[in-house]
Amino acid sequence: MEKEVTIYDIARQVRLSPATVSRALNDHPAISRETKAMVTALAQQMGYRSNPFATNLRRQRTNTLGVIVPRLNSIFLSTVLAGMEKVANAASYNLVISQSLESVRKEVANARTLFDSRVDGLLVSLAFDTDTTDHFEAFLKKGIPLLYFDRVPVDQGMAATAGSRLSAHPATQVVIDNEQASYEAVRHLIEQGCRRVLHLTGNLRCSVYADRLAGYRRALAEYDLAFEESLVLETDLGIEAGHQAARQLQAMADRPDGVFVTNDFSAVSCLAELKRLGLRVPTDVAMVGFNDDPITQVVEPALTTVHYPGELMGETAARALIDTLNGAPSPGQVVIPSRLVVRGSSLRRV
Repeated sequence: MEKEVTIYDIARQVRLSPATVSRALNDHPAISRETKAMVTALAQQMGYRSNPFATNLRRQRTNTLGVIVPRLNSIFLSTVLAGMEKVANAASYNLVISQSLESVRKEVANARTLFDSRVDGLLVSLAFDTDTTDHFEAFLKKGIPLLYFDRVPVDQGMAATAGSRLSAHPATQVVIDNEQASYEAVRHLIEQGCRRVLHLTGNLRCSVYADRLAGYRRALAEYDLAFEESLVLETDLGIEAGHQAARQLQAMADRPDGVFVTNDFSAVSCLAELKRLGLRVPTDVAMVGFNDDPITQVVEPALTTVHYPGELMGETAARALIDTLNGAPSPGQVVIPSRLVVRGSSLRRV
């Protein structure tokens, strides 16, 4: 393998110090235009390549941000990552992205790898089964900014309720108001005449699903409707979970007349199975999903859902982390807006 050309090789050729050559190649104002032109031309002739990684290490910066997400095959998370990359690239940062595959063990390994890779900051959305955030302590002790988005550590009160050992880190959080969004979704179903609303949700140790359950319960309480444990189905929110929920609903003696699903993927599969079973949506069962994925507009009827601005979340998270790296104080928790998008799947009263 041919030896890599260094600034010392160039310095010997032009009879200048390595420091002068380095400054010339970096367009330092103290170096004359003629010297810069001569050094640059010789560097190109000799095949010199700069080593930004080594340079950044000397500066204690790598200009990389680590990102840990639960899954990469999520439409929502792909829009979040697009927003992050847009802001990061504009600020001359690169993203190193890893997925936990909804496993805290994989999340721990990802965190270790990113720490050893010397990322300048870390953006994290927690896995389903994460019950401790101890694996991020190394970043905090080293002064590496840490930001949670979407799925964040729950506070102490909720951690006790959910049986979790999660604790709130001194880190920025970028979220939507999941409780309020869920409350508005369920209130809409009730105002459409629903009196028994089935709630299909994810792992309730996870902050977003715990908050959405709280919103569901608040809406029921406001309209004096009883909360029934049997109407809350905790699942992995996959295709089969939606199918199974539809079958359970049909088999109930006192059949629910509304369904609130905490993601669109599972909601669409539930809607399709309800129709296959002969139930009419929304006449027999009104439905609301969550996320506003593109698929919500191509099913029949189109799915009412909560619009969750993924790209804005990604942009906000990346900008907050980079601002912190540049010396700005942590903004604490940042809440971005969401809204209910009403479509045909829930409209029983037109």
